[in-house]
Amino acid sequence: MKFRKTSIINNQLIAPGVYLLYFNRWFDFIPGQVVSIRINSEMAGRLYSICSSNKSKVVQILYKVREEGLLTPLLSNLKKGDVVEVSEPFGNFIHQNNQSVFIATGTGIAPFMSMILSGHKLPEMVIYGTSYNKYLHFNKTIVDVIGNSNFIKCVTKELVNGTFNGRVTDYINSINNLKNIKYYLCGNPNMVVDTRDLLIKKGVSFNNIMSEIYF
Repeated sequence: MKFRKTSIINNQLIAPGVYLLYFNRWFDFIPGQVVSIRINSEMAGRLYSICSSNKSKVVQILYKVREEGLLTPLLSNLKKGDVVEVSEPFGNFIHQNNQSVFIATGTGIAPFMSMILSGHKLPEMVIYGTSYNKYLHFNKTIVDVIGNSNFIKCVTKELVNGTFNGRVTDYINSINNLKNIKYYLCGNPNMVVDTRDLLIKKGVSFNNIMSEIYF
């Protein structure tokens, strides 16, 4: 895998422990694809979905700092002008401009933002799960684009007006007569596996479920 050195434009704190990393785009990509990022050639790269439009001149990467992580604590200390190494984009988590539902947890919302902002066919619904309301990233943008009634916000650890109190699987379990359309899942492995199994149980074809796991 080839890496290219690039300077950071901004490293914006958007929620406790969550950042948006910005750098100039030199590649073409398909919304949903990932890049590998590293600080230097001595370390292995880590994969991150691009969350910006494929028409934007600037790439945005959403990441959450993990204290035990090898890369994110270092990324969080970067300033404008600092250099990282970034690969060209790759991956097959691609929206096919079909009827769909997006289901995400945490920073798993990133590829869906790229799909929405790049002008792809809008999903019939976005189901987004977090622990606290402050981690519902891009809340206003999603509402502006698809409407509040099509954006289901699932918050597990606090009661917030306008949100569903529970996990995304709890919300999906409450829906009767799910459409057998494409379901795109992105988030932690447990959510992806549990949601996939629940969708299949409720009559969605396995072939209509696409997933990307975030560790």
